[in-house]
Amino acid sequence: MEDRAPVVIDRRGRDIHAEAARIRARGPVTRIELPGGLAAWSVAGYEEARSALADPRFSKDPRKHWPPLADGEVAEDFPLIGWVLMDNLTTAHGDDHHRLRKLIVKAFTPRRVEAMRAGIETATAELLDGLAAAPGEVIDLKERFAHPLPARVICDLFGVAPGDRARLLRGGEVNVDTTVDAADAAANVEQWHREMQEFVDSKRRAPGDDLTSDLIAARDDAARLSDSELVGTLHLLLATGTEPVMNLIANAVRALLTDPEQLRLVRQGRVAWDDVIEETLRAEAPVAHLPFRFATEDIELGGVTIARGDPVLVNFAAAGRDRAVHGASADAFDATREDRTHLSFGHGIHRCIGMPLARMEARIALSALFERFPDLTPAIAPEEIEPQVTFIMNGVRRLPVRLTATPAPVTSR
Repeated sequence: MEDRAPVVIDRRGRDIHAEAARIRARGPVTRIELPGGLAAWSVAGYEEARSALADPRFSKDPRKHWPPLADGEVAEDFPLIGWVLMDNLTTAHGDDHHRLRKLIVKAFTPRRVEAMRAGIETATAELLDGLAAAPGEVIDLKERFAHPLPARVICDLFGVAPGDRARLLRGGEVNVDTTVDAADAAANVEQWHREMQEFVDSKRRAPGDDLTSDLIAARDDAARLSDSELVGTLHLLLATGTEPVMNLIANAVRALLTDPEQLRLVRQGRVAWDDVIEETLRAEAPVAHLPFRFATEDIELGGVTIARGDPVLVNFAAAGRDRAVHGASADAFDATREDRTHLSFGHGIHRCIGMPLARMEARIALSALFERFPDLTPAIAPEEIEPQVTFIMNGVRRLPVRLTATPAPVTSR
């Protein structure tokens, strides 16, 4: 049984991988302390994380399976309040989860995702055209490319007008910023919910050919979604359709620019973009340490007993670098490795619905970026790149790069 003091999580996420290594060194399942003094468990071993993700005894519904919340002991100023107040797939369990997932998964069938390819290619080309206007200049590739591309794709899918996008996406960005104080976190939840409800109301008055209108119709025609579930589902899909994909693209670019040999192998065709993407997902998981799951009974996992009601986080950053799976080189980014096994899209019934879309976006974005700017170079030293300021996500605050002075033309297909 774990009897040492818990690992206190750095809410600023200043070194995601060093912290993950400290946690994993304690064992595959380890006690941690979250902001607000909350005691929890981190599942850091690959096999244990895979097991937990598929185990129905771990619920994502805090309303039913986290006694302190049900008993009113969790105050609204709890720093991670946004992760327990949402009403969507991330906080649903059992039949409720199945109902919500069955409704939403229709939007991400292989056919519908493939139909989005041309739009993604067009958006990519237009963003690269904008970058080409600054040859030789230092630009923030996260701000100018890695973020706006997935934001545009997911907002187009849900019918969010360009003028409303920053406002509706801001709530999700604040929700993953674990440096926000408790009062601001609570205020963000309230504002985020209100603004999303206003968006839903506008779509109800004037529906369009978009997924939001489809979800509204499903609710109104078959009572499939409550108002709270509808708003919560939009919170989830807009946020997860933007932030993790942004980190995937930015992390892949950073890895290649800081390891010229890896980039050379890509240029020679010895490493495919799919290899780069999967290795990025393994070694630089876009979501690092995800709240929450709750034990519905006492559960033995990784040599410890997780008591009924205990909160649990899956440590994707640690699991991806588990030496029991990837050997002594687990910490190294190597797109040539044979086994790029990872859990970054989840597993089992909680596997990410948008996985095919995310992979497509990353593949199109990376190939077009390096084709258009073949001499793309980092503008600062690797050690000067600052983290995203969160322990939940694994990304960068900025990604300064210098563009090719005379970029080659690119055409959307």
